[in-house]
Amino acid sequence: MLTPHRVSALLGILLLTLLTIALPGSARAAGGGGGEGASTPAKPEDPQYAAAVKAIKANEYAKAIPLLQGVVSRDDKNADAYNWLAYATRKTGDPAASLPLYQKALAIDPKHKGAHEYIGEAYLMLDNLPKAKEHLSTLNSLCFITCGEYRDLKRAVEAYEKSGGKSKPTASSN
Repeated sequence: MLTPHRVSALLGILLLTLLTIALPGSARAAGGGGGEGASTPAKPEDPQYAAAVKAIKANEYAKAIPLLQGVVSRDDKNADAYNWLAYATRKTGDPAASLPLYQKALAIDPKHKGAHEYIGEAYLMLDNLPKAKEHLSTLNSLCFITCGEYRDLKRAVEAYEKSGGKSKPTASSN
């Protein structure tokens, strides 16, 4: 039965959904960024950061790592840079080394959806399903209704479970 409270809650969710669809800059960032970002940056973008993101989008992960290391050495509060650095590190085949980098991104921004998705994938690569599920649960609470990061990690967790741990995110897949 729909109570006035439930109707009000449903209308609120519907309004939020419509606003999310209609507002510019609300689309999910591609790749490992995942930051919320404004439509106009507060400060000029770091050229090394831009070059690193370009390298990652071209699947040149090893090229991006030193660039991002330079970015975080100059700006140790840049959650997006730490997330990209962790992403590139994981994609070069070192999920264990990516974990502290993702954790740094999440310490800076605990609501960083991209970092939650990708650390969950790193945990799956390391056969730590409970930790991956923790981040899936966090994404579930961060995302209104659903979001791409939640859907992607949920698919990875389901594939892992269905295969008995044989299906894992790989260094070469997104």
